[in-house]
Amino acid sequence: MKIRLFLDEDVHAGLAPALRRRGFDVVHAQELEFKGRTDQEQLASAVSQERSLFSFNVKDFVLLHNRWVQAGQEHWGIMVTKQAPFRETMQRILRFLQRWSREDTRNRLEFL
Repeated sequence: MKIRLFLDEDVHAGLAPALRRRGFDVVHAQELEFKGRTDQEQLASAVSQERSLFSFNVKDFVLLHNRWVQAGQEHWGIMVTKQAPFRETMQRILRFLQRWSREDTRNRLEFL
């Protein structure tokens, strides 16, 4: 099954519609009016929608992933990468989405 993706608020907002045009199920935090919400709230929202989360906020989401694992909480995957221009970010996400399934990413932290 294809990965359903939640883009953190710090990610280019234009990525969501660009990925949807390519057939992927993607939402952006800004579309959900999640601007200013905590990382914990954004991850919880992604989990409730059975979505993997993508963010440029590497440090905070690595720490959050570790806390969730230690607490026995499950998620649908967290993907992080350093801040990059739109095109490069799109390429990284597309490579990932085309290679992995939802079950492959469950409870995983991936660096793109």
